[in-house]
Amino acid sequence: MTRKSLSRLLGTLLLVCPSVVLSSCGKEPKPGDETPTGTKVTFTLNRTKVLKNPMTGWVMYGSGTGSPSYWDTKFYISEEGKDVYVKDFASACYIRTNWTNFNPSKGVYAWRDENSTLGKMIKGALDRGLPIAFRIVVDGRDQRQNTPQFVIDDGAQYWLENSKYPDRITPYPQDPVFQKHYETLIAELAKDFDDPDKCAFIDAYGLGKWGEGHNVCYENGNAITDKTEDLKYEVMDWITDVYSKNFKNVPLLINYHRVIGHPTSDGKVNANTEKLLNLCISKGYSLRQDAFGMTDYYKDWERSFAATWKHKLPIVMEGGWIVSSHRYWIDGSGKYREGHPEDVRQGEYDDSKLARVNMMDFRVGDETESWFRDAYELVKKFVAEGGYRLYPDQFYVPEELKSGETCTIQHRWRNMGWGYFPNNIPQWNYRYKVAIALLDSKGQVAKLVVDKDCEPSTWVDGNANTYITKITADVPAGTYTWAVAIVNTAAGNNPAIQLACNANFTEDNWLKIKSVTIK
Repeated sequence: MTRKSLSRLLGTLLLVCPSVVLSSCGKEPKPGDETPTGTKVTFTLNRTKVLKNPMTGWVMYGSGTGSPSYWDTKFYISEEGKDVYVKDFASACYIRTNWTNFNPSKGVYAWRDENSTLGKMIKGALDRGLPIAFRIVVDGRDQRQNTPQFVIDDGAQYWLENSKYPDRITPYPQDPVFQKHYETLIAELAKDFDDPDKCAFIDAYGLGKWGEGHNVCYENGNAITDKTEDLKYEVMDWITDVYSKNFKNVPLLINYHRVIGHPTSDGKVNANTEKLLNLCISKGYSLRQDAFGMTDYYKDWERSFAATWKHKLPIVMEGGWIVSSHRYWIDGSGKYREGHPEDVRQGEYDDSKLARVNMMDFRVGDETESWFRDAYELVKKFVAEGGYRLYPDQFYVPEELKSGETCTIQHRWRNMGWGYFPNNIPQWNYRYKVAIALLDSKGQVAKLVVDKDCEPSTWVDGNANTYITKITADVPAGTYTWAVAIVNTAAGNNPAIQLACNANFTEDNWLKIKSVTIK
């Protein structure tokens, strides 16, 4: 399938949402529709509150120590006059580590042992309300052996780049023994983490140097032969099948790199790059890139590819330069001054805004400190502008009804973030919907209607989106409160998305609109 046809397909899906199991009668108003009735209630946008919503916001990177003290990482901000905690800004915790740390020996899975380093890290994140995210690295050429020894002992074929470093083994991903054990690993991982409450996303490729999807080793290191293109496709088809068949409920990501899956690390765009990326996207993958702000690697092709999928697939970014150790001032853009890491932070932010990313990164150690020390205004700016930021700015609701009477409610919604709400991705399958409720005097839901036609993935660029929903007040006489939420229809129609408005919310996240008397 071509990129154009995939784009057209996803564009269509953005406008059409399944109506199964949803009981509502909402519609987009058209010219000539009835004038809104009832009392007008307006809400104002809150740009400063950090919203802990899925697939949006800052990503905190997991420490390798698993120490509880890691979660107390804080920085004094003079303009705030206080310490701020990194975890208070984060929506997820990203753990990028090697296969051996996940699966040190056959049948042993470290995440199931809360006393292991990995187990402590995961438990620490989940205890603090941060879903985790993963990348599993297998390449060992410039690190150490990242694939468990039991895989090699079982006969997996591999490449040893330098005999001086016998532990830097890199298995060939097309090898059947490697694939057999890798499939077992992913199946076991999915048993515990194919759960959106526990897992934010899976960086679901992990081959090549640092798991970034380039410089992938198929034959004799970075050799390119007449078999290379076939091997690239076969391996990509295999590994994306492994992830997509096991992870049905958690977003999967692929790095949109110009030489994705190729034995080189850079150069001209490979002729088959878009074919491979489209293969991933056709299996439900979303996008990631690991070189934001690094302009000699994140170039016009990457920017163009991101633009093609703007507001159709979510993008997760990672900065390319490590300002504490890289000579970032040699960047080809000429924009980064030596001794001014804030220049790099601004470059990453600018690339992120152009790509309309949903998530930005707090990498461990000095990089996180740099964001807070050198670019705290950008940290707050991304909270205010980046990802998605949904809220209803007005409602028309009646203040008095007869029991059993049907009324019409008009409501208008906006997304004030530059990203979008990825309700259209296959793992979410349009499960998040607007629901209007009547709350009784105890704050309990007495009546609820899910509006199947009110589709939040189409709310972009701050545009107003107006809907009409009819609701029958078939409840006993009494005083109630109109309320609204974006609910998860796959999890009991409970409020699931924090809204970006200044308003009165119930403890379980219903936005109160106005009281109504039912006679």
